[in-house]
Amino acid sequence: MKIEEFLEKLNVDFFTGVPDSRLKALCNYLMCKYKVDPKHHIIAANEGNAVAIAAGYHLATGKIPVVYMQNSGEGNTLNPLASLTNPEVYNIPMILIIGWRGQPGLKDEPQHVYQGKITTEFLEMMGIAYAEIDEGTQIKEIEKLMKKFNENLKNGKNVAFVVKEKGLEFNGKIKYKNSYKLSREKIVELVTQYSENDMIISTTGKASRELFEIREKNHENHNTDFLTVGSMGHASSIALGIAINKPNKKIWCIDGDGAALMHLGAMAVIGKYKPKNMIHVVVNNGAHETVGGMPTVFCNDESKKSISLADIALDCGYEKVFVAKTEKELEFALHEAKNATKLTFVEAYSAIGARKDLGRPTTTPIENKEAFMKKLQQ
Repeated sequence: MKIEEFLEKLNVDFFTGVPDSRLKALCNYLMCKYKVDPKHHIIAANEGNAVAIAAGYHLATGKIPVVYMQNSGEGNTLNPLASLTNPEVYNIPMILIIGWRGQPGLKDEPQHVYQGKITTEFLEMMGIAYAEIDEGTQIKEIEKLMKKFNENLKNGKNVAFVVKEKGLEFNGKIKYKNSYKLSREKIVELVTQYSENDMIISTTGKASRELFEIREKNHENHNTDFLTVGSMGHASSIALGIAINKPNKKIWCIDGDGAALMHLGAMAVIGKYKPKNMIHVVVNNGAHETVGGMPTVFCNDESKKSISLADIALDCGYEKVFVAKTEKELEFALHEAKNATKLTFVEAYSAIGARKDLGRPTTTPIENKEAFMKKLQQ
């Protein structure tokens, strides 16, 4: 089903959310039509943030907003859906569009399997009427469905569309890029070189996939690496928990700008406790690249001054902070970080893009955890 026809039946003009690969048609359409326009389209920090923004939009306009997300973000929406928009609280209507990863019956990555099983159960538990959209869904079905959904929305209830693979399509094309030359894979490779035999916690997405492949290419053991394949935004908190309890080991965290943004408060907590053995490296390409490439608030927008993660780190209490835009600058920063005895932050600017043949980890999450824990005790 064409995204233009689908959205016409929804009759809405405000969207907020977090991008998802299953919703690539929607995300690219919004960027082509609105880009990032606060009157029509806001890319949120996380899915709960998006629900709150949408609630504010409704309070101000009385109109119906759309919140889009991957199903892995349902957990982030639980609190505002239960205690803000719920009919027993403020009774604020909105339409949720949810990309269905880990759909039962289809092969997917381990972090998506359980979430995929409970995606529709979550909506049922929350009392949210929903419909599934797949490759064969016809626009007449949506038109008929919206008559029912509109009654729910008029009564202040939320409704949802759960989008399966190839459920929506968009023929327009958009290319996401920035002005930086250093690849994320090169940044990750340099971290492995300078960290030597230290422990590394890497964020969800392509960074962990690249870390795994770099180890394979160099015939190195994977037991120093914890690949945070899911739980977006929590890698730095995992690193903090390890650093505090293993003060004699150097703990590196490879993070991404979109992941760091999702739970940015973690940086304030890290800065408060200042583990002297922790190094937080954020690869900043200004994009949610793993799920398509939509910009984060850290993108280098020529019309506005971009937000600096390094400045945020300083304000949060990180004691040594570096910014690297070239390989030489990054090597200097990593050398200093390796030898520092203070909480250290490195913002490494990266180009958007990855190898087309980039693989995925061949070990299971349980195998990764057990090998990592065994190494951590040595």
